[in-house]
Amino acid sequence: MGAAGLTLDLALAGLAVGSAAALSGVGLVVTYRATGVLNLAQGAQAMATAYLLRELVVVHHWPLALAAVCCLLVAAPALGVLLDLAVFRPLQRRGAGPAETMVAGIGVFVLLIGAAVLIWGTAPYGDAPPLVEGTALAQPGGHVLRLDTAVQLATVLVLATTVGLVSRYTRFGVRLRAVVDNRALAQLAGVDADRISSAGWAFGSFTAGLVGVLLAPFLLLDPYGLPLLVMETMAVAVAARLRSLPVAVVTGLALGVAQSELTRLRPAGQLLPLAQAVQTNLFVVALLVAALLPWSGGSDDTGLALPGGGRGGRGATAARTACTVLVLLPLGFHADDLRHALLVPALALVLLSVVVVTGYGGQVSLGQAGYAGLGALGTALLMSGKVPGLPALPAVPALLLAVAVTVPLGLLTGWPAIRRRGLALALVTFAVGTALSRLVFDQPYATTGLTVSRDGMPTGDRGFYTVELVLLGVGLLVVRNLHRGRLGRALTAMRDHQAGASAAGVDVPRLKLLVFMAGAGLAALGGGLMALGGQAFDPTAFDPVQGLLWFATVVVAGADSAAGAVLAAALLVGLDAGTAAGVSAVVVGALATVLGRMPGGLAGLARRAADRATVPARPGPGQEAALTPLGRRLRERIAERAP
Repeated sequence: MGAAGLTLDLALAGLAVGSAAALSGVGLVVTYRATGVLNLAQGAQAMATAYLLRELVVVHHWPLALAAVCCLLVAAPALGVLLDLAVFRPLQRRGAGPAETMVAGIGVFVLLIGAAVLIWGTAPYGDAPPLVEGTALAQPGGHVLRLDTAVQLATVLVLATTVGLVSRYTRFGVRLRAVVDNRALAQLAGVDADRISSAGWAFGSFTAGLVGVLLAPFLLLDPYGLPLLVMETMAVAVAARLRSLPVAVVTGLALGVAQSELTRLRPAGQLLPLAQAVQTNLFVVALLVAALLPWSGGSDDTGLALPGGGRGGRGATAARTACTVLVLLPLGFHADDLRHALLVPALALVLLSVVVVTGYGGQVSLGQAGYAGLGALGTALLMSGKVPGLPALPAVPALLLAVAVTVPLGLLTGWPAIRRRGLALALVTFAVGTALSRLVFDQPYATTGLTVSRDGMPTGDRGFYTVELVLLGVGLLVVRNLHRGRLGRALTAMRDHQAGASAAGVDVPRLKLLVFMAGAGLAALGGGLMALGGQAFDPTAFDPVQGLLWFATVVVAGADSAAGAVLAAALLVGLDAGTAAGVSAVVVGALATVLGRMPGGLAGLARRAADRATVPARPGPGQEAALTPLGRRLRERIAERAP
């Protein structure tokens, strides 16, 4: 077979993955055009549908056709409508910003993954039933096109064409465009915007389910791999700027074919492992490139709904007291229980990095797990003597040097953040974290032959936990100083209103870089401690899905609460160690989906409860009338200015 024949065969093979990616892009574009929401939960919806089909066919022995109809035409659309009714429609009616809907989407993603772990466990399944058999269709010239690939390609083209025709030439399409352009005005004109939104969610969930059941037979079905793979195909929708269906289809097919064609490249020498990593993760590279390109999604001024004035009060004092008790309590544990608790201070430092970037700086970052992984991998490489020009280092200098090297790497997300906010920034940070995981942490060229020990540190768990507490204290001191004084006021101004802060003289670009570099350092310190605690580098601990879980946890706990981050770390570790795997994800995901009903997260809820407790229910003799916290601050200001 000649070079041309091999090229054609590889292209035909790549159409299978490309058509699935194009389907994913079509679903994301349609959902965004109908609802204004980028469905970050699509990968988890795909995974849930694939698990359900396997359950019905393999476990309960349903006929494949009946199970497929039940999963794709009933269960998947119903899940989309349920998400619209229970999660996203209340946010739309309340006028919530894109950041709140994004957090809710991450909450749904985490919730579905946690539920899958609870129901089916984490063991991968290799027996997912294929919708269409891979029968070979003989073509002229001896080239073979598989039946399943032909059906997938036809499905993509039919769905994209149908959606385009319906959007352009039908009454429903006119109403859809009206809702997308101006939802409030469309409702005044008599358009049922809620029905349009539900239809968009149902179709998006249907395509997500179809992508899941098409991809599952080619993969090992597990709760983490398939959702992340589908999220990587978000590159297709981002390249289409969440608007153009033809661009989404062409991009998906082109990336699938290109990934297949790249398998022919076999560079000699040390470039081979890197080339192979790019070949197998082309969608990750495409997502990073597409997210870095300028687009209109970067103009959203989408600060998270953070409570103000939450530094003092009885609620904050109670939270700090609870933190102190929780982190000191493991010192009295038995050996087995203490070993589980070693993760708490390390994870608390990683969560503190999210507090600095998102809570204080107002910059959405979904890639902190990548910086934690860099800290862990850097510590392992330095201790193993694998850094050219340096001998093998003891634990403490290796950890500190790894942190020092990771701090400037915070510019990977800090520099793009100068011109991006909200959804555009979230995609960049997620793409960076995913690229680090796929191209570095999961590759043998970077992780083979690593040795991690506590050389130069207390080798016992109790002594090591004490060292962790000291470093956590240093991290909390750094975070406290960032939130106080002139720097703290500048951060608050940038978080609350970036344009206003810039007009007031705040150097916003420089401040963003500082925030991301500080966040990278804290995350790297926590990741290095995680590696030293387990005395091994575990790439799965820094998976992008973990990064989404950590981000959701911090926002649920209270994005601007350092004490909340420590409590959240204890909660995550305690739930997973004391119950079953997946419980923490279910709890965090469920709370994230209702975050719109409790602004400021659990910390904000505690502050408001403490404020209410300090106000008398009824004014008695000689008492002042009950005022809100804002009213009391205004009264104090007036009293200060009175002659």
